[in-house]
Amino acid sequence: EYYLKTEKFQKQVTINKALQRFKKVVKTAVVGKLIDSYPFVEHKAKKVVTNVVYLTTEELEKLENHYFSQIRLEQVRDMFVFCCYTGLAYNEMSKLESKHIEIGFDAMQWIKMIRDKTSKEISVPLLPKAISILQKYQELQSLLPVISNQKFNSYIKEIGEIIGIEKKISHHTARKTFATTVLLYNDVPMEIVSELLGHSKLSTTQEHYAKVVQKKVSEHMSLLQKKLK
Repeated sequence: EYYLKTEKFQKQVTINKALQRFKKVVKTAVVGKLIDSYPFVEHKAKKVVTNVVYLTTEELEKLENHYFSQIRLEQVRDMFVFCCYTGLAYNEMSKLESKHIEIGFDAMQWIKMIRDKTSKEISVPLLPKAISILQKYQELQSLLPVISNQKFNSYIKEIGEIIGIEKKISHHTARKTFATTVLLYNDVPMEIVSELLGHSKLSTTQEHYAKVVQKKVSEHMSLLQKKLK
């Protein structure tokens, strides 16, 4: 860790990911009896507090309503918006098939699949805007257009510049937008947000979106102050 920070000048987020991968290799070595014990028993990754980058309601509407003359940009916009209303990560979006769409107990359409990162099943109800995007591409063999993660992020960055979004956005921004603008800002409880995101622990959701909740509380208190005047 010290070497990566002082010699390679890597950020803590990058260091944590490298250590996570390295620990998996070491655990495999322990299981295979190549080494006697696991040396990282008491090691804990340093927490990194990062700002959540998401689209506001106005930015999301602007993105949804913009006309793109190039098909590649229109398709990437549609996939991004789809994930803004479902919270799917890139891996889940790229693997989405008709078998993952089920009719739930409430007669609504639900996405049900296993999340790669946590191996936890996610169940997400399809909101009207997400359904309309699937209907738009119903002639395709896949539910959505197929594109690599690298190209997707390149195109969504281009889209952001075209419509004037002054944020560094990527596919992951859609997932953050789902959690904040679509869910938390519409008063969906944190426990439900955690379930819809497929987080393994509620504390993970609370850590990521604490500042968002604080902002929401502040807005509610401002409205209350005006009412009490």
